[in-house]
Order: sequence, then C-alpha cells, then structure tokens
Amino acid sequence: MKIIVPMAGRGSRLRPHTLTVPKPLIPVAGKSIVHRLVEDIAKILKQPIEEVAFILGDEAFFGDDVVSSLQDLAKGLGAKASIYRQDLPLGTGHAIMCAKDSLSGPAVIAYADTLIRADFELDPAADSVIWVKQVDQPEAFGVVKLNGNNEITELVEKPKEFVSDLAVIGIYYFKEVGDLKKELQGVLDNNIQNGGEYQINDGIKAMMANGKIFKTGSVDEWMDCGNKDVTVETNTRMLGFLHNDGEHLVDYNVTLENSTIIPPCYIGENVVLKNATVGPNVSLGKGCHVTDSSIKNSLVQTYSQIKNADLDNAMIGNHVSYDGKFKSISIGDYSVFE
Repeated sequence: MKIIVPMAGRGSRLRPHTLTVPKPLIPVAGKSIVHRLVEDIAKILKQPIEEVAFILGDEAFFGDDVVSSLQDLAKGLGAKASIYRQDLPLGTGHAIMCAKDSLSGPAVIAYADTLIRADFELDPAADSVIWVKQVDQPEAFGVVKLNGNNEITELVEKPKEFVSDLAVIGIYYFKEVGDLKKELQGVLDNNIQNGGEYQINDGIKAMMANGKIFKTGSVDEWMDCGNKDVTVETNTRMLGFLHNDGEHLVDYNVTLENSTIIPPCYIGENVVLKNATVGPNVSLGKGCHVTDSSIKNSLVQTYSQIKNADLDNAMIGNHVSYDGKFKSISIGDYSVFE
C-alpha cells in the first residue's frame, strides 16, 4: 500500500502562521498535521505501507528541513519516502500527476489539511473508496450521490438543492491508482479545467464512466485546519481524543513553579510555567516559558515567551515574545509584543 500526500499549498487562510511554516507542518496537540494524518491513515489501513509520496511546493518554502521531517515520518512507518515538486498551483489533479512515478498499485491519496478519527474495513468489492462525513450543511461542501447499492454515482460540488449529506473530506483509496493516473493524464492532455485548474474529480468521473465501482468510507470525526479559529478548535478536539485514549501528553521535564495544569493539555519538553494556569485544551510546544499568565483553549508552538497574559482561543507561533492582556490573538513566528 502507498500513501500519496499532496501538500504544495502555502495555506493562505492560516496566515500569519503559514508565512514561515507550511500549513501541514503546523503542530496540533504536539504533532504536525501531516504526521498525524499519515499515521492515522496507516492505522486505519492495518497493512504495511511501502511508500509515502509527498508532493511539495517550491524548494524555497518546502526546504531541506521539511524534506527531512517527511523522510523521518515515512521511515517511522517502515516505508520509503518519495519527494515530488509541484512548481505551479494548477489544481489537485495536476498535483497528483506530479507524483506519477509512484502512481501504481493500491494507494490512498490524502490532502494534508485535515485530520480524522475512523475505524473501518475497506470494501473489497470497490475499485475505489471516497471517505466522507455526514454534515449538517451539505450545500457548503462537495458531496457524493449514491444509488440503491450504496455505490457512488456522482460527485456534486456545493449543491444548491439537496443531493446528499455525505461530504467528501479529501481522502481517497484506489485499488489500482494507475487507473486514476490514466484518466488524469487524459484530463491534462485534453486541457480539462475547472476554475483554471486540473481537478481530481474529473479523473474520478472518467473512472466512473468506465465502470469502476466507487463506495464510501465513513469517518467518525473530521477536523479542519483551514484557519486560526478552526485550527484551535481542532487542537481542542484532538487533545480530548488523545486524553480519552490514555496518551501521556505532559512531558516529564516540565518545570512547575506555583502553577497548575488543567487537562487535557499537551505540554512539550523543557516548558517552564511560573505563576501560571494552563488549560484546559492548551498545547504548548517545547521550550516555551509562561509567566504570570492564564491560558486556555489555545495553541502555542515552540520556544515562545508569554508573560502577563490572559489568553483564550489564541494561536501563537514559534519564538514569539508576548507580554500583554489581549485574549483572542493570532501571532506568527518571531513576533515581539512588549
């Protein structure tokens, strides 16, 4: 089994945090989005992963440190890491075809801006499985239409009239991903574009037209990381899941001086808390110092200094120095507020 991960986008909705760090590498509950996503997919598949192919953007932004972290991720699964580049933002179908040398055999394609919780078996009768989540407002999503055999017959983008409440979450299984490669090559050769881009859906529709059977796989939880507020919410939800799973989330080297941690929280190594109350639902990356402050429902990355703060629904980047009383803030890397 292979996992194909397009992650070339810069994540403009999550600025300023994605000005210096690619969105898939933003940590949620102490681990980057892409690491959590790939590891969770591997657990669901319950079979050996032979290769993880990552499609990155330009080398100036997705540099050697990014490549190294992704190679470590694949190695941790006992898999080969393949690195591809998408130099121009020409859509999901184009991104997948940038990894065409890896498009053979069974594979999962997953976009690295979402997190899931799921436990199901792949349907052996299906040529492909599109993972979906039941939603309350299907008109805001791409949805699947099913026939009487629970086979997918149509993909409908943001339907104005009710078609289905099963939203496509951006994770797909292909029994033979070479079939998708063939159809996407036709999309590129015939310049079939939607919104000026080459889309995976056009390859999937061509597969359906050729008689391939598509079915759904349902996830229990689908968590977005699109902007600051939903990323903080996702951090909160993930902390709750991990806490209930019994994971140890507070590093043993945390320094506590007249301070309280209210679970669930992720507290990284060498964090120092002085006269502070942290939690619930807070992630503090390694090396952070928090003094004379209260923090809840917030995500702080690494090596940041926080003083005299009362934070709620906050997101703070790496190496930030913050001294103040604003509550709901979004501060990017290396910012100084005194």
